[in-house]
Amino acid sequence: MSIIISGIRLPFDCPEAEAVNAALARCGLHAVGSLRAHIYRCSIDARHGKVQKVYSVCVHGVEEEVRFVDALHDTTVRCKSDAVLEPVRGDMRIEHRPIVIGMGPAGLFAAYELARYGYRPLVFERGDDLSRRDQAVKDFFEQGMLDEASNIQFGEGGAGAYSDGKLTTRINDPHCESVLRTFVEHGAPEEILRQAKPHIGTDILKNVVRAMRERILAAGGEVHFRAPLTGLEMRGDALTGVRIDGQSIACERAVLAIGHSARDTFAWLAQNIYMEPKAFSVGARIEHPQTEIDRMLYGRLAGHPALPPAEYTLSHRDGQRACYSFCMCPGGEVVAAQSEENTVVTNGMSYHARDGRNANAAIVVSVEPSDFPESGALGGVAFQREIERAAYRLTRSYQAPCQRVGDFLEGRSSVKFGQVRPTYPRGVQLGTIEPCLPHFVTEKMRDGLRTFDRRMHGFAMQDALLTAPETRTSSPVRLARGEDLFSRSLHGLIPCGEGAGYAGGIMSAAVDGIRAAHQIIQELRPVED
Repeated sequence: MSIIISGIRLPFDCPEAEAVNAALARCGLHAVGSLRAHIYRCSIDARHGKVQKVYSVCVHGVEEEVRFVDALHDTTVRCKSDAVLEPVRGDMRIEHRPIVIGMGPAGLFAAYELARYGYRPLVFERGDDLSRRDQAVKDFFEQGMLDEASNIQFGEGGAGAYSDGKLTTRINDPHCESVLRTFVEHGAPEEILRQAKPHIGTDILKNVVRAMRERILAAGGEVHFRAPLTGLEMRGDALTGVRIDGQSIACERAVLAIGHSARDTFAWLAQNIYMEPKAFSVGARIEHPQTEIDRMLYGRLAGHPALPPAEYTLSHRDGQRACYSFCMCPGGEVVAAQSEENTVVTNGMSYHARDGRNANAAIVVSVEPSDFPESGALGGVAFQREIERAAYRLTRSYQAPCQRVGDFLEGRSSVKFGQVRPTYPRGVQLGTIEPCLPHFVTEKMRDGLRTFDRRMHGFAMQDALLTAPETRTSSPVRLARGEDLFSRSLHGLIPCGEGAGYAGGIMSAAVDGIRAAHQIIQELRPVED
């Protein structure tokens, strides 16, 4: 057990040792010589005209930690268990190795945990390994040759492999620390263990994913690419096998981690297992010069070598609907995230250095199943698809509709760029983004942008760009499961991660994958036993 002391605020350029000393002093521990203390988390707070670092400090060696913390009556001091969560292997015998479908964060971590405990999983991914996937993405970016099986959405690493590699999450799960440590063990920088908003960057994350795949193979697992799930086999309400590209493979347990864009799979799954429509958000990507975002948040300190590229989180709620920033990528680029022909989809990506000229983020508006044009489980899929096809019709190509923020707020088409140049790799067409988005979305975006500009003066700058549409913020469906994680329709199948509607981002998806693996481990023994 250790003690966490939070809320230590110091000028951003103070030595970290001062944060440790301040934390110990707050608890009256500065004179105790047998303690070990280190920085647990660190973030930057640029609000209220100040730029500060906010620290949490971890202290080991205090006797009777719980009694000590209770006596302080200080809400910034808490106990933290240092126990490692290890599943206890079950005794039930099965005939076949467990299967993992999909190799995004959820599937990757499910397979990794199963392999680590000796279960030798079979992993099937519809897209390519990262080397071939990189080439497929490059071919689309440069030549417009879309591979619907291997692209920014599908392939080894999932959609997260072409992102900022953000590891922030709102969930408070002890497995989060395990995810971070696993990433570090496979090549991620150790600094992510201490960052309140850790990020890896797509360049480093890809190598981490490759290293984890090699560890799965070394532990006896198998990984198959270009191997799409095409069916489920069952006896009554129990899973007996899966069909991979038409071939039957027997199994009693499978983790279904197909990602939020597997629309073809959703369509036939809806005929076999219960799923329901789920809320998500849509909007567009906004781009500013990173130097302007730095100025808005850091003021006169913008450009200081001790400060990282500034990032923001903004939200505005009016009634039941919210407009907010999503997946902010400092020094990043807007990318083409299509997975179906004749559609336009945007997303954001950045490298570890975050040294690109532009900052970008999604400005999105929440949508509910009542907004969908079709009823039923796949209503959200139809809603997304219509927006993406409307954008394609607007440009008559894989180029994206683009509009200056000043023109968008005034309701007029854009005819020329200002100081901000777009980074979207397929190119953009200036004009208006409104024909491809629902009216209520664009109106709420206008309200949000004006509100954000009051909070960050200059955010709604005339020359900032909106590139549309952003539609893949989260899964449009939820594959219902019970407390034991198994599908309510098919025992033995664990719907998992973002595609199943139980995660939102790399970290929460990875944690869900770990939980899925541990459910299998705690129930069963490996086939070889």
